[in-house]
Amino acid sequence: MDTIIKSSNQLYEELSEYWQSIGKQNNNNDDNWTLETDFSAWFHAYMNDLSSIFITGERTYSIASYYNTQSTTKSKHSDSLIKISDNFIKKIVQLSEDLLFFIYVAPSLRHYIPMFRSKSKSMLKNRDCVFEMLDGMIKKRRKEIEETPIDKELTTNMLTSSIIANTTRNPINIKTVDDKMLRPMNDDEIRGNLLDAFIGGTDTTANIFCFIVYYLCKNPHVKQKMLSEIDSIFPKTSKFYVTQDDLSKLKYCKAIIKETSRVLPVVFMTPRLITEDYEVAGYKWPAGTQFHLNLIASNKHPDFWSNPEVFNPDRFYDEEVDNKERLGTKNLMMFGGNLRMCPGRKLGMTVLLLLMASVYRNYNIELVNVHEPLKLVTGILLNCQELKVRISPRI
Repeated sequence: MDTIIKSSNQLYEELSEYWQSIGKQNNNNDDNWTLETDFSAWFHAYMNDLSSIFITGERTYSIASYYNTQSTTKSKHSDSLIKISDNFIKKIVQLSEDLLFFIYVAPSLRHYIPMFRSKSKSMLKNRDCVFEMLDGMIKKRRKEIEETPIDKELTTNMLTSSIIANTTRNPINIKTVDDKMLRPMNDDEIRGNLLDAFIGGTDTTANIFCFIVYYLCKNPHVKQKMLSEIDSIFPKTSKFYVTQDDLSKLKYCKAIIKETSRVLPVVFMTPRLITEDYEVAGYKWPAGTQFHLNLIASNKHPDFWSNPEVFNPDRFYDEEVDNKERLGTKNLMMFGGNLRMCPGRKLGMTVLLLLMASVYRNYNIELVNVHEPLKLVTGILLNCQELKVRISPRI
């Protein structure tokens, strides 16, 4: 977690430098600049970079790439690195968007109807390209590990951990009941883990942060209470750097994250498959039935929430909420639930808290058009397509 916090701080500093650079370019080098920009683009780029560090140990250059499209000057990163990064990220994004096609279009249509067959072939070609890139990363890291002396510590990231899992390179070897070491993961399994992490971890966190910004702008009293908490932990006189201990103090910020996820869940529907006959809502359902849980409806059900349409983080902050509210907050499925709960939930919450503290401690943020609804695209997730904001240094 320390590595992620350090990387998050470093990426935020780079992001902040880019905002200042563009802001001053647009305002004749005035320190009191104002910048209208798309937060959705910035924070999807931010999460691309951070997720890549966590997953592979190496960053992409999505923030720098987007900066280059907005600025008259270019970032310090080379064009070749940015081009390679852009190509990889675009293919990953395309793959995640293509998943719906394979979920909802029947195999018979994909195989025998020309229009669907052509589309399917194009999507599978992109998938194979992504697989080839991921396989290249795995092969390269395997070689690096083999060439690293056994007494030298390896870098900590998901790719390295997956390769050395259940091997003698792993200082903590998982054993079976008969005290035999479990087999190492093969390349296909490792590739699947990497792909799940890239698709599942990047967009969710970026979208939640955009939703948080939107609801804070729409609820100034909540925003002011949050600013008071942030200012009490990070006074302007101190050098700004967020630590794990600082994040544990951001209790109201954490409540805002949970309330945002209640009002507008990024994962708005989740499937569950029953493995034996079960009774639900007075009906007996056979084993193998798949249910789709409507989280938007459950998160606003009046039996579990008081004034469910009101954005009120206090329901997660106030320990003296009524029994009905307590039942709702206890069962909020922000990161899924039970055994299928997202394994990256602590990482996601840490990054969101760090971004809230970093951005709002240093910048004023307003919606360019306060009356405009969120621009959402519905796919596997609720995706924030654009979030135009006006930012300026907070003095």
